Amino acid sequence: MEEEMASIEENCTWSLVDLLYGRRAIGLKWVYKVKRDENGVVAKYKTCLVVKGYAQRQGIDYDEVFTPMVRLDTVRLLIALAAHEG
Repeated sequence: MEEEMASIEENCTWSLVDLLYGRRAIGLKWVYKVKRDENGVVAKYKTCLVVKGYAQRQGIDYDEVFTPMVRLDTVRLLIALAAHEG
């Protein structure tokens, strides 16, 4: 957990601000994973700090939604260019 917090602070992922009047803070939780090697031996313990996004309300906690999706036309164009260039 300390390593994850150090990474968050180093990358300036967020900054501490005062909560606006009438607003509520969105909760956080730690997600833990055990990474194992091909023999099933524990290779690494991973932690990740995530926001409980399911608790957000549109128009109150956020206004717009962005999805990291690529249009199929863009993928086709890139494949066509790659095939053309060999």
